[in-house]
Amino acid sequence: MKRALIFGITGQDGTYLADFLLKKGYEVVGTYRRTSHKSFERLEAFDLLDKVELINADLLDQISINKSIKNTMPDEIYNLAAQSFVGVSFEQPLLTSEVTGLGALRIFEAAKDFCPTSKIYQASSSEMFGNSNEIKTENSRLLPASPYGVAKVYAHKSAQLYREAYDMFICSGILFNHESPFRGLEFVTRKITSAIGRIKSKKQDKLFLGNIHAKRDWGFAGDYVKAMWLMLQNNKPDDYIISTGESHSVEEFLEESFEYSGLGDWKKYVEISDKYKRAFDIENLIGDYSKAKKDLNWKPDVSYHELIKMMVDSDKNF
Repeated sequence: MKRALIFGITGQDGTYLADFLLKKGYEVVGTYRRTSHKSFERLEAFDLLDKVELINADLLDQISINKSIKNTMPDEIYNLAAQSFVGVSFEQPLLTSEVTGLGALRIFEAAKDFCPTSKIYQASSSEMFGNSNEIKTENSRLLPASPYGVAKVYAHKSAQLYREAYDMFICSGILFNHESPFRGLEFVTRKITSAIGRIKSKKQDKLFLGNIHAKRDWGFAGDYVKAMWLMLQNNKPDDYIISTGESHSVEEFLEESFEYSGLGDWKKYVEISDKYKRAFDIENLIGDYSKAKKDLNWKPDVSYHELIKMMVDSDKNF
């Protein structure tokens, strides 16, 4: 039986990945960060809490990372832990750099020292590309437009360095925006669909948003965790863009979500506020997943329109 160690198992991606790997017959160990409130809600919703082993680790603490890897000796390591909210990275750039950038390096270093045969998946991000209109490939120039994007570039380049310098099996998945009913409430897609549920139940009157003209390549998180696994089953490590190949604006997401919910015109419920605008935003992100399709036989199964319906339906009683 293969053993997988998931850093950040309590997040959206970690939960979907744990569910996927358990169905593949894996033994799954996951890390969580010690807080006064244990955020196991997603694992409980998937009925996974008694099916995975949970250990405490923090990407700020090398000792806890070392122990996690040394005591587990995993066949596969998935680094999904990060400070992953772009807006917060402008408010907390140093913390974001420590967790998202140096945290990944700490994992690579621990794996090199204690379990160098482990195959490692590093969660890279489309935010590394920054502002430019062309469809992104694995060779596109990296021009991050946020402290989060900068930290992800550091982790991405560190992964490539350790792969080449130490002959480690490290793959980076350059994932474009991936959503689900388990997306955090601070992310704009879930902010919209949860607000729709609250407006319909008379718990909320207005939804406040920032830049609704930004366009993103939105896919389903459940599809994307399969791509993570496929990368580590390949014969050689490499980096792959995981995306849908199409982009939509926040305004388009608003329009379709409100129409599908039965509320009608979103303009009656939404107000634009400078408070929610980033210091520097990316206008458009769209990825070319043809390399993953060719090498991994991967493609997205859930469409953008199906994703919206899934999220609105899930949040109807929020």
